[in-house]
Amino acid sequence: MSDLHHVSDAGPKISIVVRAYNEERFIGRLFAGLALQSRRDFEVVLVDSGSTDDTVAIAVAHGARIIEIPKAEFSFGRSLNIGCEAARGDILVFVSAHVYPARVDWLERMVEPFDDDRVGLVYGMQRGNEITKFSERQIFVKWFPDEPAPRQSSYFCNNANCAIRRSLWESFPYDETLTGLEDIAWSKQLKRGGMQITYANEAEVIHVHDESWGRVRNRYRREAMALRSIEPGLRFSFLDFATLTMRTVFADSRQAARQQVLRRELGGILLFRFNQFWGTYLGHRFQTEVTSEIKNRFYFPPAVGTPNGHPETETTVANEARARILYDDGAPSVPARAASPSVSKVSTSA
Repeated sequence: MSDLHHVSDAGPKISIVVRAYNEERFIGRLFAGLALQSRRDFEVVLVDSGSTDDTVAIAVAHGARIIEIPKAEFSFGRSLNIGCEAARGDILVFVSAHVYPARVDWLERMVEPFDDDRVGLVYGMQRGNEITKFSERQIFVKWFPDEPAPRQSSYFCNNANCAIRRSLWESFPYDETLTGLEDIAWSKQLKRGGMQITYANEAEVIHVHDESWGRVRNRYRREAMALRSIEPGLRFSFLDFATLTMRTVFADSRQAARQQVLRRELGGILLFRFNQFWGTYLGHRFQTEVTSEIKNRFYFPPAVGTPNGHPETETTVANEARARILYDDGAPSVPARAASPSVSKVSTSA
């Protein structure tokens, strides 16, 4: 069993809370990256909502504490609240089970801004890999720029790579009724209370979405439903759908042409942007109560299979900056010092 946390008698200062459902394909990479972090005073709490694959077994093998909840009780907010309640850290770090750190100092950069008592939430950069759809990579660049924002004016954040103070969560837990965007609802309340939000660009993860077009549409649909609750005055018309689809297809196509990949990527650009904004349009028109049947469709779509049941072949995370981690599905190769500024290479096998 890998020892991912060094727990003192007083308990760890940092708790990493991971929400998971059938994530065996990528969760090994997450734990491999955590094992190399320069900060070692953390624990990992995995909240699993009924995985039927090896997700839990992989997490247990890497030393995580497991909290299991029934699928019927799942919402993004409820899963987080259960994980936060079980966690023992003063700082609660949230990562999706299908992200993995790009740097050995990811955790260090994530928690560093909390030295300022006015900071209540920190979120980090996200980038895709070769599996990530072209248009989603453009979204990551727009949402998570290369420049830091120590005092962000808006309440934007993203719980796929985020950290908060436990004391603030105890004062106002996450909304368990929302079909998504529980992070945005929470950060909006945080800003109203006068606390600061920090964007830490060096706290970078690789975020892998390998979704069918129906799942892309479904994701944006349920997020639009949640946004209607968070911002009741917001409207999204059919004209908005058409206009935004055309604008983003044009922008993505221009970027793809610059990268000389337009011929290969054009079909995916058209399908992604159509499903993104059609799902958003449907979500804004949704009037029906969120029943258990609808929740099951939103939260637990059919899993996407992988060739021969194996993870993808060797992936190399961008290595142009210091402290980068290279992920390799081959034999383990772990550096002697996790804090080394050189590029580190690890195995992702469980």
